[in-house]
Amino acid sequence: MDTAYSLDSLRTTVHAWRRDGARVALVPTMGNLHDGHLSLLERAGALANRTVVSIFVNPIQFGKGEDYARYPSTLDADREKLAAAGLDLLFAPNLDALYPGGIEEDTRVTVPGLSNILCGQYRPGHFSGVATVVTKLFINIQPDIALFGEKDYQQVMVIKRMAHDLLMPVEIVGMPIVREPNGLAMSSRNEYLTAEERLRASQIFANLNAAAAKLERQDQSLIAIETAAMAVLAAAGFRPEYFSVRRAEDLTAPRVGDTSLQILAAAWLGGARLIDNVRVELTRPLATL
Repeated sequence: MDTAYSLDSLRTTVHAWRRDGARVALVPTMGNLHDGHLSLLERAGALANRTVVSIFVNPIQFGKGEDYARYPSTLDADREKLAAAGLDLLFAPNLDALYPGGIEEDTRVTVPGLSNILCGQYRPGHFSGVATVVTKLFINIQPDIALFGEKDYQQVMVIKRMAHDLLMPVEIVGMPIVREPNGLAMSSRNEYLTAEERLRASQIFANLNAAAAKLERQDQSLIAIETAAMAVLAAAGFRPEYFSVRRAEDLTAPRVGDTSLQILAAAWLGGARLIDNVRVELTRPLATL
């Protein structure tokens, strides 16, 4: 496995692959890799001839008071996992490489509307930070395909919309959530949880599944389902931010007649902000809201 620390080295390697006719995949990460990340790498290997994994903790997607300074940095361990998985190239740039103008004055990419709901409401500017750094990666790697985990379902939707609107010739692939045995969605931030909190955190997934069952029965209103789930999480010691039923295709409010829905949740437990979601494919169209 090769490692590129500079844009010149990255471009040189990818250009050589292109010259040989290779199809290139990109898996962007912030490091502290787990099995969810490795599932993206495995799928990338099936879809492309060569794969780049980037590891970069992107400061502009963190808000004031968030965990940028303490986000887990495990580059040596990550490098070992990636080499064992057969990765072709690791791209591990420093801050100056991706933000030559400085993070305060650097150009931003913004996806309107979709970036301001759900997580965007509680993390202003977050998705602009994500869209900006992913655009920089796309420009310099020019991948044929880029893979993202659907634990961050809204993020996947933002990036798909960005690529579509900016006419980027890259296929965006969302990959299924990989879970702990108790159902907790794998996340680098799970390390912030105590052993007891890690067990309790599985209640987010349990509540999502309970809400999905209610949606299928259609015996309660959407607001009643959402309100009940928020109350259950609060009673279990979480600090829920939202629990919301949305249209899977664009995250807008559901409409009568919809069949494909996404339930999304965000809640704090101890020092960790946890997000999760489930898809609901109704066997009969939504009759009421």
